[in-house]
Amino acid sequence: MKAFYTIALLIMSNIFMTLAWYGHLKFKDIKWFATLPLLAVILISWGIALFEYFFQVPANRIGFRENGGPFTLVELKVIQEVITLLVFTIFSVLAFKNETIKVNHIIGFVFLILAVYFIFKK
Repeated sequence: MKAFYTIALLIMSNIFMTLAWYGHLKFKDIKWFATLPLLAVILISWGIALFEYFFQVPANRIGFRENGGPFTLVELKVIQEVITLLVFTIFSVLAFKNETIKVNHIIGFVFLILAVYFIFKK
């Protein structure tokens, strides 16, 4: 059950992280946001990223083996990276219609999934 909570929290964390890091690139499509100075965009993104930590920190505390969770530190990091990749891919395809996923991207994703396999291999 802790594994499920950890992964669910990491997914939520990565949704906020992706919005904070890349969502502002779509601000130009919203008239009011298009004229904001860079400092305002940074502060808005920082405010969104704050919510990332509300999910990331509990995910790591719940999931970490030394806190009674099922994952080692390396396993947590690899899980987080794969979730980041998946969330980013979905976000980029939905929000940025001009971005395409190419064969070399898919090959890279497969290698990352293989990394997960090898990290978890006992």
